[in-house]
Amino acid sequence: MAETKNKNIGIMIAIAIIVIAAIVYFTQQKPTDKVVEKEEIKMGIILGFTGPIESLTPAMAASAELAFKEASDSGSLLGGSTIKAERADSTCVDSAAATAAAEGLVSGGVVAIMGADCSGVTGAIATNVAVPNGIVMISPSATSPGLTDLKDNGLFFRTAPSDARGGQVLADITKDRGVKSIAVTHTNNDYGKGLADVYVSAVKSHGINVTTVTAHEEGKADYGAEVATLAAAGGDALAVLGYLDQAGGSIIGGSIDSGAFDVFVLSDGMIGDSLTDRFGNDLNKSFGSLPGSMGKGASIFKNVASTAGIDSSGPYTSESYDAAALIVLAMQAGGKADKATVQANVMSVANAPGEKIYPGELKKALDLLASGKAVNYEGASSVEFTDVGEASGAFIEKEIKGGKFKDKKQR
Repeated sequence: MAETKNKNIGIMIAIAIIVIAAIVYFTQQKPTDKVVEKEEIKMGIILGFTGPIESLTPAMAASAELAFKEASDSGSLLGGSTIKAERADSTCVDSAAATAAAEGLVSGGVVAIMGADCSGVTGAIATNVAVPNGIVMISPSATSPGLTDLKDNGLFFRTAPSDARGGQVLADITKDRGVKSIAVTHTNNDYGKGLADVYVSAVKSHGINVTTVTAHEEGKADYGAEVATLAAAGGDALAVLGYLDQAGGSIIGGSIDSGAFDVFVLSDGMIGDSLTDRFGNDLNKSFGSLPGSMGKGASIFKNVASTAGIDSSGPYTSESYDAAALIVLAMQAGGKADKATVQANVMSVANAPGEKIYPGELKKALDLLASGKAVNYEGASSVEFTDVGEASGAFIEKEIKGGKFKDKKQR
C-alpha cells in the first residue's frame, strides 16, 4: 500500500512539473510565436502592361510573382498562408486609367501594391488611391526626384533610386565616353522632365556643350519634326530620356535613317532588348545606365530567376522581386496580413540590424522573423532604404556591342 501511495505521489509531482513548465513556456513566448490562422492573402501588382514600356513589364511582374510564390510555397508565411497576386495595368502614361486600375485592386481587398512603374502614374496612384486607403506601395522603377517629397504618410517606398542620382551617373558616363557636345530629348512627363533637369545640369558642369533640350510627347504617329529639330542643333551624340517602345525608339529610328546621329545616350527607360532587336548594330556606339547591382545578390537572383524561367537581364526585374519580398517580410515581422502591419515593418526588414537575406532565402527569413529575430534584406539589388523609404542605390553602366546590351561596370 505504501509503495502504491508513494508511486501515485510521484506521478502527481511529475504532472505538476510538466504543467508548470508549460505555463512558463507559453507565457514567455514572443507575439510572433503565436499560432496564426493561415489564409489566402491578396497582393496587387500594377505595371504598364500596355504602353511605352510594355516589353519590360512582363519580366518585372514575373519577378514579383516569383517572390510571392517563394513565400507561399515555403509554408512558413503566417502559419502557412499563401499569396494570390492580382495584376492591373498602369499604362505607364495615363494617370486616370492607372488610378482606376489601382482602385479596382483596393476594392478587391489587396493588402499592399507592388508598383507602380512610371513616375507620373505612380504619383497619381499614391495620392489618389494608396494614401487615402492606407495602402503601402513599393515601386520598383518610379525614379522621379519629385517623388522624394511626396506627401505619402509613410506609405510609399521604392526599391529604385531617384533620378537625382541617376541623372548625375548618366552625365558622368557621358563625360567618361568623351562626348563634347550633346542634344537632349526627353519625354514630356514627370520622369522625363525630372531626369532631364538633373542630366543637363550635370553634363554642363562637366564642360559638355548642350546644343538643345526638347520635350517630346508619347503616342504620336510620326516624329520627323522632332528629329529635324535635334538634327539642326547637332552634337556628338543624342541623349534620349524616354521610353523604348514608343517615342524614344521612334526618334532613334528617325535619327539613324536621316544620318542625324549615330551615338545615343540612353536613360533607364530606353534600355531593353526590344530596342536592340529593332536597331541591332546601328546602336553599337551607344551607351546608358540603369539602377542595378553587380554584387552577390544580383548573381544569386540571376540563377533563381533562370530556374523559374525568367530572364532577369532586363531593367527593374531585381527591384521588382525585392519590392515583393519586402512586403512579405514586413507582414511576417508584424505577425499579421494587414496594411498597417506592412507599413509598420517595411523599414525594419529592409535595413540593418539583422541577418542578411538574399534571393531564394525567403523561407530562411520568414523562419527567423517567426522566432523573433531580425533580418536585413539585401535582396537582388542591395536594398538599403534612406529615411524617406527609397533605395540609395547602385547603377550599372550599359554599352551596346554586337547589337546587344552589355554590362560594363557598376557605378
